[in-house]
Amino acid sequence: MFSPRPVVVLTALDDLTADHVITELNGRGVPVVRLDPGSPADVTFSAQAGSGWSWHGPLSTPTRTLGLEDARAVYYRRPTGYLPPGGLEAQERDFAAVQFRHGLAGLLAALPGCLYVNHPHLNSGAEFKPRQITEAVLAGLDVPPTLVTNDPAAARSFTKEFGPVVYKPLRSTAYREGGELRTVWVRTVEADEIGDGVAACPHLFQQAVTKTADMRVAAVGERLFVTRITTEGDHLDWRLDYNLISCAPIDPIDVPAPVRQGIRSYLKAFGLVFGAFDFALEADGAWRFLECNPNGQWAFVDRDTTGAITCALADLLEKGHPA
Repeated sequence: MFSPRPVVVLTALDDLTADHVITELNGRGVPVVRLDPGSPADVTFSAQAGSGWSWHGPLSTPTRTLGLEDARAVYYRRPTGYLPPGGLEAQERDFAAVQFRHGLAGLLAALPGCLYVNHPHLNSGAEFKPRQITEAVLAGLDVPPTLVTNDPAAARSFTKEFGPVVYKPLRSTAYREGGELRTVWVRTVEADEIGDGVAACPHLFQQAVTKTADMRVAAVGERLFVTRITTEGDHLDWRLDYNLISCAPIDPIDVPAPVRQGIRSYLKAFGLVFGAFDFALEADGAWRFLECNPNGQWAFVDRDTTGAITCALADLLEKGHPA
């Protein structure tokens, strides 16, 4: 067993963002157990609880052994979905997948006395855009007029009233066209473009923001790390082409006080320790809330900022005390 208590990192094997944090923890002498619960073929575990004891027992990978009761913190990044082993019939694969989700993943979400960044159940609840809008408004953040609807007439009416308007998918979803994987990006829409197909599923429409830049805020505990993102040309979504963006770190003191307080209130409402916030910056200095990804990327920003975020996350995980 490790001494001191190890940090558990749950993610895919090719997650370069997690590598930053693991390297920092290794440099501090903090032991790390990394595994992907979606690929558990080489994971063996025996967990026991009861008679006054919470979950305890060994979990072993080919290179590490963890006492479940010894974990100080869990960094929940980007684990893959569980793929059952070959040779099973469809019904058996479905059964095994559910048992692993509720068994291994369930145990890894129930480790006693450790900090989660973030707990997977809280991450899941914070990914729903309607709830994000609710909590952002309650936190005092400036949210553009937004409509979620499956009524084409309501969508056309909203677009006429609040135009220009953009359409956003409520959830990023795998979509194929001609056999090729596509992404549904944010785009502007006109009222006369909105057809009866809106009735097929809920759509999110939002008043477009005339912005001078995008502000990506990585909130790590009580610390905020802000990057100003500018794009060559007029692009609604800077994620379309990372080669066109320019990033510049900004000292956290430059974040307006109401925005700082709103971010902290938002995280508290969801029980999150980390969040990647996206704001649109208008010419008059107003910060308009767009969304918060509870497990968002941050390693693409300026190297100095990335190093600071890495260290802040390592600080939290090393401390390892639940909030």
